[in-house]
Amino acid sequence: MQALIDAAVRLGAAKAVIIPAEQVVLSAEFRKICESNSCGRYGRCWMCPPEIGDIEPLMEQVRGYRYGLLYQTISELEDSFDIEGMFEAGAAHAQLSQRIEKSGLLPQDHLHLTCGGCRLCERCAKADGEPCRYPQDALPSMEGYGIDVYNTTKGTPLKYINGSNTVTYFGIVML
Repeated sequence: MQALIDAAVRLGAAKAVIIPAEQVVLSAEFRKICESNSCGRYGRCWMCPPEIGDIEPLMEQVRGYRYGLLYQTISELEDSFDIEGMFEAGAAHAQLSQRIEKSGLLPQDHLHLTCGGCRLCERCAKADGEPCRYPQDALPSMEGYGIDVYNTTKGTPLKYINGSNTVTYFGIVML
């Protein structure tokens, strides 16, 4: 397990930790947050709700694993209104998630979830009514699976908030 932590950090994570699956906080309420569409991806991204399926089976899938490799990226922003910097940091986190996924270190039976939607493509093909361009590489969101990231990070060395003018993104690989 330490090899996975070390690999995540080597590949670009600020920090990573292995947590027991019981520490992953799940709530169906997160689907309501997705449905409010504050991120603009609800119904417009193949890896976000409602396309990824009903929330209860997704949460049950998460519960079927024993551990999670929880990792984070922390990016500096010009100020708290630096939306462009937040998007760039999200894209960089998505690239990290892909590096972890393709590292060859993950067991075949794993579930990899990343932050706030796939972000593999600049514009998801779903928005244009087309099939996913990279279905073998696309990663669903933690929130779409009902993961309460804030409460999941409690009791770990990974801080949810890392100071002013920063943005922090998380991913998890269920093992």
